[in-house]
Amino acid sequence: MTDSMARIDTRGVRRHVNRFSNRLVNDFCLKGTADVVSQFADHLPMMVMCAIFGMPEEYDDRLVQAARDMTRGTETAVASNAHVVSALSGLVERRRAAPAPDLASWLLEHPASLTDIEVTEHLRLILIAAYESTANLIANVLRMVLTDPRFRARLSGGHMTVPEAVEQTLWDEPPFTAVFGRWAVGDTELGGQQIKAGDALLVGIAPANTDPAVRPDLSADMEGNRAHLAFSGGPHECPGQDIGRAIADVGVDALLMRLPDLELGVQESELRWIGNIMSRHLVELPVKFEPAPQHEIDADPLTLMSRPRSRDDWEVSSPAGPAPAPARTTTVPPPAPAPDAVPQEPAVPAVPDRAPAIPRQRVPGAPARLWQALSRWWSGY
Repeated sequence: MTDSMARIDTRGVRRHVNRFSNRLVNDFCLKGTADVVSQFADHLPMMVMCAIFGMPEEYDDRLVQAARDMTRGTETAVASNAHVVSALSGLVERRRAAPAPDLASWLLEHPASLTDIEVTEHLRLILIAAYESTANLIANVLRMVLTDPRFRARLSGGHMTVPEAVEQTLWDEPPFTAVFGRWAVGDTELGGQQIKAGDALLVGIAPANTDPAVRPDLSADMEGNRAHLAFSGGPHECPGQDIGRAIADVGVDALLMRLPDLELGVQESELRWIGNIMSRHLVELPVKFEPAPQHEIDADPLTLMSRPRSRDDWEVSSPAGPAPAPARTTTVPPPAPAPDAVPQEPAVPAVPDRAPAIPRQRVPGAPARLWQALSRWWSGY
């Protein structure tokens, strides 16, 4: 899964997010009112994930509702799960016959030789985890922008960027409050509590982000600090966190650019939530604004979202200058030796000077290290 997701081009994802965001805003910008949860936050992640998977034609309201319903434990959750699995199974069957530059094909062609059922289950896990977390993140960022005057003022005044607003939200209101399904492999002690081998554990992400040892002052801004656990950490951290950040960053920015006078349409105390053991979901976020014109959306197909493979033989070097003209040599016959002279070694003919060799600037594999370093710098690590 990690190998296949590493092939996704985040820059290409951002282009998709921007187009999809403007398409969604076009649906309500003329009305002056909207619910940015049901009309924006709930739809944008699904549109992007369907494009990444290679099934943009499967995106519709039914798939959005099914993804939401699966995690709520309702009477229709089993039927919703079946709808999602059916869509993904059809995708895997098509990509097995006709591969394309998308996540489903990359999983199918991975050296692990996954079966169709295994690929379908991988895609289902990615889809639901990415959709639920990113939809919640977008809604939470917009709620903070609309309800916290200081937050909105810093953002509007240029003292805070949208990516910084997203990181602050990941500290204060992570999309997943807890992660379950961890079992201790041996006896240990954690936080003064004795844990026995086989004990089931709940990892509290939200409480960990408010640990006094990490955040003694919860009102302090965490600008530039990505040490939160919203995406976990270590070798098992979320492999799609950069994609989730890209969807939230570009989506929120596109919405605020289109509707800069966006205001909360109800009192903050009227906002309602639905919660479960893993997360809590904002039911709706009514807003009002001055009606704005629709934007024309480019109808041309977007570029592929696959990251180009690096070449092992690639190197950076200076262009070679023109080769100098070969030096002229004149052959002179050696003088006749004297009768008592000592025999001499034959003279070695002079070799004309050659153009200086250009030193190798990069060893094989350097481009990969260069892009890895650039990626870590861009991500803030």
